[in-house]
Amino acid sequence: MAFKVAGSLALKKAMETAKPVLLEPIMNMKITVPEETMGDVIGDLNSRRGKVVGVEPKANSQIIRAVVPMSEVLAYSSDLRSMTSDRGLFTTEFSHYEEVPGHLAQKIISESAANQKHANH
Repeated sequence: MAFKVAGSLALKKAMETAKPVLLEPIMNMKITVPEETMGDVIGDLNSRRGKVVGVEPKANSQIIRAVVPMSEVLAYSSDLRSMTSDRGLFTTEFSHYEEVPGHLAQKIISESAANQKHANH
């Protein structure tokens, strides 16, 4: 029991000293949309914490390249269909990890603590 307590206290001290951060997966997205819906799609990406890194024309369409947090595009398919009248296509590919913004990290930590509290009862 003494080793459990000592290990627990050591881990707690190490975590306080290390100042850990939450990371989230960031996705590369390639979104092909009709020209007339490009503004709506870019605005939507911005609202999802996305960063547009390029736009290129292709026939009567535009190809938007962006990096977006994975959590923001889990249900993107139906939203894109809605914005483009079912004429938009997209692909995603893992890019890298980035630190979760402070206000969102605090919300995630609070929700996790609440879930653990409920699970222990």
